[in-house]
Amino acid sequence: MGKLVIFSAPSGSGKTTIVRRLLEYCPRLEFSVSATSRAPRGTERHGVDYYFLSSEEFARAVARQEFVEWEEVYKGTCYGTLRSEVERIWERGHIIIFDVDVMGGIRLKEIFGEQALSLFIMPPSVEELERRLVGRGTDSPETIAKRIAKAESEIAKAPRFDHIVVNDRLETAVEEARRIVEDFIGR
Repeated sequence: MGKLVIFSAPSGSGKTTIVRRLLEYCPRLEFSVSATSRAPRGTERHGVDYYFLSSEEFARAVARQEFVEWEEVYKGTCYGTLRSEVERIWERGHIIIFDVDVMGGIRLKEIFGEQALSLFIMPPSVEELERRLVGRGTDSPETIAKRIAKAESEIAKAPRFDHIVVNDRLETAVEEARRIVEDFIGR
Protein backbone atom coordinates (compact mmCIF):
# COMPACT_ATOMS: atom_id res chain seq x y z
CA MET A 1 0.00 0.00 0.00
CA GLY A 2 1.11 3.51 -0.77
CA LYS A 3 0.32 6.99 0.45
CA LEU A 4 -2.75 9.06 -0.29
CA VAL A 5 -3.74 12.70 0.00
CA ILE A 6 -7.35 13.66 0.73
CA PHE A 7 -8.91 17.03 -0.11
CA SER A 8 -12.38 17.76 1.22
CA ALA A 9 -14.47 20.90 1.49
CA PRO A 10 -17.96 22.24 1.09
CA SER A 11 -18.97 22.48 -2.57
CA GLY A 12 -17.61 25.70 -4.07
CA SER A 13 -14.63 26.08 -1.70
CA GLY A 14 -12.08 25.62 -4.49
CA LYS A 15 -10.79 22.15 -3.64
CA THR A 16 -11.03 20.89 -7.22
CA THR A 17 -9.04 23.87 -8.52
CA ILE A 18 -6.38 23.33 -5.86
CA VAL A 19 -6.19 19.60 -6.61
CA ARG A 20 -5.77 20.30 -10.34
CA ARG A 21 -2.91 22.69 -9.62
CA LEU A 22 -1.18 20.16 -7.38
CA LEU A 23 -1.45 17.53 -10.11
CA GLU A 24 0.43 19.92 -12.41
CA TYR A 25 3.18 20.50 -9.81
CA CYS A 26 3.75 16.95 -8.64
CA PRO A 27 3.96 14.12 -11.20
CA ARG A 28 3.92 11.48 -8.41
CA LEU A 29 0.33 12.41 -7.57
CA GLU A 30 -2.49 10.74 -9.49
CA PHE A 31 -6.15 11.70 -9.27
CA SER A 32 -8.60 9.11 -7.98
CA VAL A 33 -11.76 9.31 -10.06
CA SER A 34 -14.80 8.89 -7.79
CA ALA A 35 -18.00 7.15 -8.79
CA THR A 36 -21.35 8.92 -8.57
CA SER A 37 -24.98 8.16 -9.23
CA ARG A 38 -25.70 11.70 -10.45
CA ALA A 39 -25.77 12.84 -14.07
CA PRO A 40 -22.81 14.72 -15.57
CA ARG A 41 -22.78 18.53 -15.22
CA GLY A 42 -21.45 20.85 -17.91
CA THR A 43 -18.46 19.29 -19.68
CA GLU A 44 -17.85 16.49 -17.18
CA ARG A 45 -16.75 13.21 -18.76
CA HIS A 46 -17.16 9.59 -17.65
CA GLY A 47 -13.89 8.10 -16.44
CA VAL A 48 -12.21 11.51 -16.28
CA ASP A 49 -14.21 13.62 -13.83
CA TYR A 50 -16.31 10.80 -12.36
CA TYR A 51 -17.45 7.30 -13.14
CA PHE A 52 -21.12 8.06 -13.79
CA LEU A 53 -23.26 5.11 -12.72
CA SER A 54 -27.01 4.77 -12.67
CA SER A 55 -28.56 4.38 -9.21
CA GLU A 56 -29.00 0.67 -9.97
CA GLU A 57 -25.36 0.24 -11.08
CA PHE A 58 -24.18 2.06 -7.97
CA ALA A 59 -26.32 -0.16 -5.71
CA ARG A 60 -24.95 -3.31 -7.41
CA ALA A 61 -21.36 -2.07 -6.87
CA VAL A 62 -22.16 -1.46 -3.19
CA ALA A 63 -23.63 -4.97 -2.87
CA ARG A 64 -20.47 -6.44 -4.47
CA GLN A 65 -18.31 -4.44 -1.99
CA GLU A 66 -16.52 -2.64 -4.83
CA PHE A 67 -16.16 0.57 -2.80
CA VAL A 68 -13.54 1.49 -0.20
CA GLU A 69 -16.10 4.00 1.05
CA TRP A 70 -19.33 5.50 -0.25
CA GLU A 71 -22.10 7.76 0.93
CA GLU A 72 -25.46 9.14 -0.11
CA VAL A 73 -24.29 12.77 -0.09
CA TYR A 74 -27.61 14.24 -1.17
CA LYS A 75 -30.99 12.44 -1.24
CA GLY A 76 -30.75 9.96 -4.13
CA THR A 77 -27.19 10.98 -5.05
CA CYS A 78 -24.32 8.71 -4.01
CA TYR A 79 -20.55 9.16 -4.30
CA GLY A 80 -17.83 6.63 -3.57
CA THR A 81 -14.23 5.50 -3.98
CA LEU A 82 -13.81 2.33 -6.03
CA ARG A 83 -11.29 -0.24 -4.76
CA SER A 84 -10.20 -0.82 -8.35
CA GLU A 85 -9.25 2.87 -8.67
CA VAL A 86 -7.08 2.79 -5.54
CA GLU A 87 -5.37 -0.44 -6.66
CA ARG A 88 -4.80 0.89 -10.20
CA ILE A 89 -2.97 4.00 -8.94
CA TRP A 90 -0.87 2.19 -6.33
CA GLU A 91 0.13 -0.45 -8.91
CA ARG A 92 1.61 2.42 -10.96
CA GLY A 93 3.67 3.46 -7.91
CA HIS A 94 1.84 6.78 -7.56
CA ILE A 95 0.41 8.65 -4.61
CA ILE A 96 -3.37 8.93 -4.75
CA ILE A 97 -4.97 12.36 -4.50
CA PHE A 98 -8.66 12.47 -3.62
CA ASP A 99 -11.19 15.27 -4.17
CA VAL A 100 -14.09 14.03 -2.05
CA ASP A 101 -16.97 15.26 0.09
CA VAL A 102 -16.32 15.89 3.78
CA MET A 103 -17.69 12.59 5.13
CA GLY A 104 -15.80 10.68 2.44
CA GLY A 105 -12.61 12.46 3.48
CA ILE A 106 -13.18 11.60 7.14
CA ARG A 107 -13.86 7.95 6.28
CA LEU A 108 -10.79 7.65 4.04
CA LYS A 109 -8.59 9.06 6.84
CA GLU A 110 -10.13 6.61 9.33
CA ILE A 111 -9.53 3.69 6.93
CA PHE A 112 -5.95 4.56 5.90
CA GLY A 113 -4.69 6.30 9.06
CA GLU A 114 -1.06 7.44 8.86
CA GLN A 115 -0.84 6.49 5.17
CA ALA A 116 -3.22 9.37 4.51
CA LEU A 117 -2.89 13.14 4.71
CA SER A 118 -6.23 14.94 4.99
CA LEU A 119 -6.74 18.60 4.11
CA PHE A 120 -9.92 20.62 4.56
CA ILE A 121 -10.30 23.58 2.21
CA MET A 122 -12.12 26.28 4.14
CA PRO A 123 -14.06 28.99 2.33
CA PRO A 124 -13.45 32.53 3.63
CA SER A 125 -17.16 32.76 4.52
CA VAL A 126 -20.50 31.11 3.77
CA GLU A 127 -21.50 34.24 1.81
CA GLU A 128 -18.43 33.92 -0.41
CA LEU A 129 -19.19 30.24 -0.87
CA GLU A 130 -22.69 31.08 -2.09
CA ARG A 131 -21.30 33.72 -4.47
CA ARG A 132 -18.89 31.14 -5.95
CA LEU A 133 -21.62 28.53 -6.40
CA VAL A 134 -23.87 31.03 -8.17
CA GLY A 135 -20.93 32.14 -10.32
CA ARG A 136 -20.21 28.57 -11.47
CA GLY A 137 -23.56 28.55 -13.22
CA THR A 138 -23.89 24.75 -13.01
CA ASP A 139 -26.55 24.38 -10.31
CA SER A 140 -30.15 25.48 -9.85
CA PRO A 141 -31.01 27.93 -7.03
CA GLU A 142 -32.56 25.01 -5.12
CA THR A 143 -29.38 22.96 -5.42
CA ILE A 144 -27.27 25.92 -4.31
CA ALA A 145 -29.51 26.41 -1.27
CA LYS A 146 -29.03 22.71 -0.36
CA ARG A 147 -25.26 23.01 -0.76
CA ILE A 148 -25.11 26.11 1.45
CA ALA A 149 -27.21 24.45 4.16
CA LYS A 150 -24.92 21.42 4.08
CA ALA A 151 -21.76 23.59 4.08
CA GLU A 152 -22.41 24.85 7.59
CA SER A 153 -22.42 21.33 9.05
CA GLU A 154 -19.38 20.39 6.92
CA ILE A 155 -17.39 23.39 8.19
CA ALA A 156 -18.04 22.18 11.74
CA LYS A 157 -16.19 18.94 10.84
CA ALA A 158 -13.01 20.74 9.68
CA PRO A 159 -11.11 20.01 12.94
CA ARG A 160 -11.25 16.27 12.10
CA PHE A 161 -8.74 16.88 9.26
CA ASP A 162 -4.94 16.99 9.56
CA HIS A 163 -4.77 20.51 8.10
CA ILE A 164 -7.19 23.35 7.35
CA VAL A 165 -6.31 25.61 4.41
CA VAL A 166 -8.37 28.79 4.07
CA ASN A 167 -9.00 29.60 0.42
CA ASP A 168 -9.43 33.36 0.53
CA ARG A 169 -6.74 33.89 -2.13
CA LEU A 170 -6.35 30.97 -4.54
CA GLU A 171 -2.59 31.33 -5.15
CA THR A 172 -1.87 31.47 -1.42
CA ALA A 173 -4.07 28.44 -0.75
CA VAL A 174 -2.43 26.46 -3.57
CA GLU A 175 1.04 27.26 -2.25
CA GLU A 176 0.12 26.32 1.33
CA ALA A 177 -1.44 23.04 0.17
CA ARG A 178 1.59 22.27 -2.03
CA ARG A 179 3.97 22.81 0.90
CA ILE A 180 1.89 20.53 3.19
CA VAL A 181 1.63 17.79 0.54
CA GLU A 182 5.33 17.92 -0.37
CA ASP A 183 6.25 17.61 3.32
CA PHE A 184 3.97 14.54 3.65
CA ILE A 185 5.37 12.92 0.50
CA GLY A 186 8.93 13.50 1.71
CA ARG A 187 8.35 11.66 4.99
